[in-house]
Amino acid sequence: MNKLQNEQMSSTPYYVIGVDVGTGSARAGLFDTNGTMLASAKQDISVFRESGSIVEQSSTEIWLAVCKAVREAVAKAAIDPASVAGIGFDATCSLVVLGEGGQPLAVGPSEDPARDIIVWMDHRAVAQAERINAMGHDVLRYVGGRISPEMETPKLLWLKENRPEIFAAAWQFFDLADFLTWKASGDMARSTCTVTCKWTYLPHESRWDDDYFERIGLGELVEEGYRRIGGNRILEPGAALGTGLTPEAAVALGLQPGTAVGAGMIDAHAGGIGTVGIGGVPTENLAYVFGTSSCTMTSTREPVFVPGIWGPYYSAMVPGLWLNEGGQSAAGAAIDHLLSFHPAAAETATLAKAEGTTLPAWLAQKAVEKAGSASAVVELAKGLHTVPEFLGNRAPFADPHARGVIAGLGMERDADSLVSLYVAGLCGIGYGLRQIIDTQASSGAGIERIVISGGAGQSDLVRQLLADASGKPVIATAAEEPVLLGSAILGAAAAGLFPDIGSAMSALTKIARAFEPAGGKVGELHDARYAHFTKLQALARGMREV
Repeated sequence: MNKLQNEQMSSTPYYVIGVDVGTGSARAGLFDTNGTMLASAKQDISVFRESGSIVEQSSTEIWLAVCKAVREAVAKAAIDPASVAGIGFDATCSLVVLGEGGQPLAVGPSEDPARDIIVWMDHRAVAQAERINAMGHDVLRYVGGRISPEMETPKLLWLKENRPEIFAAAWQFFDLADFLTWKASGDMARSTCTVTCKWTYLPHESRWDDDYFERIGLGELVEEGYRRIGGNRILEPGAALGTGLTPEAAVALGLQPGTAVGAGMIDAHAGGIGTVGIGGVPTENLAYVFGTSSCTMTSTREPVFVPGIWGPYYSAMVPGLWLNEGGQSAAGAAIDHLLSFHPAAAETATLAKAEGTTLPAWLAQKAVEKAGSASAVVELAKGLHTVPEFLGNRAPFADPHARGVIAGLGMERDADSLVSLYVAGLCGIGYGLRQIIDTQASSGAGIERIVISGGAGQSDLVRQLLADASGKPVIATAAEEPVLLGSAILGAAAAGLFPDIGSAMSALTKIARAFEPAGGKVGELHDARYAHFTKLQALARGMREV
């Protein structure tokens, strides 16, 4: 009998907590066993930027923010902490570097040991990634043919070459999600999600590739049995870690010692766990996490190799299925960046704030009011086209040097022209999504629908425009916070509330609303704009060296 059956037979309910650490904040959500979020809390975290594409954070600050958010969520829900059966963690795929005993080490020129995280979006390791790619090692087949500077082996190589004393002094290199589960449970096991997607672990063969690490210049890791990056203790997401929360972590989190801790995930993949179970057939659903960056995740029963698309990764998201992963390094952030160029942006943002909303939400409302419907807003972008690849193209070109394109911009300075630029930017995001879907389908990884999550994808206008631009239905889930739900599912699995991740996904993910592609003249207009999008991409690639 599992805990959920015990709960049904007793008067004491169980709860689970999901923790999500994004780029700018740590959040905690407390859920019941029906998937309803009873309370949530958020704590902002610092991001440190320097020249040379350096972006860093502090693991100490993040853990303190996580603890505060969990305590606040439990207090808001007014439940007995002893009734929390499990906790799960997700986080950005950022590299945490710790010295002996878990002491933070400085990873950059600031020499501040508190800044011990190289953030996922940090692109300091572009040269190392290009050198690795030039070798053409067979392991690269499982990252779409090209490794990204966002992944961890180029970053480790950068550390070795640029900060050798830090590389040598490091006791452990953690993906951020694995750092959090270690802090919670004391268990140094890594998740198949993190080490497969970002560290080149081969889960279908249960091994690291010695030749790869030796050839790229990280032979030390082979010689020491990979002990600093997880060794052979690699567990599927949601596997129970250690004996649950350590006494120290339990005090910090305001929970009970022994509370189950599930092996963690990358934040986008937790969004996948919290969405793709809709309909009970994960292989038909593309999980689309639209936040600061965007991530597309497609599950298949057999491995599908797609040039420029990360993967196939075995059991990296849904246990037993293969995963192909795409997306863009800047999505919501790209829209914010695009809008910041416009002369009316600051004044309009102030107006939006006075009305109690954000600039994108204000622009979305004005666009629909002006056009008459969500699908009709594409008319507002007539003659204006964007390729919002300001931070490179993650997929399907795996090109960190790609840059944004804006065509058709005039000298208008009013809010109406800002609305038009916003719509053109969203169209560009939608066409990038369509390009990934088409590229995967041509290799045999087709999908039927898009299931959306993430803060930048919460408005009905965004959802409808993405459906129209991609030609696929966009599904909104009933879960208010599907990423937090995904992490909570990990905690539920670790606690034994459900037999496995798959059954928890099916039970806790539900459809709230479907946005069907408009088709007809609107569809034809998007087809034409998509053709121009791909032309602008190609022109930009050819022009950038001139």
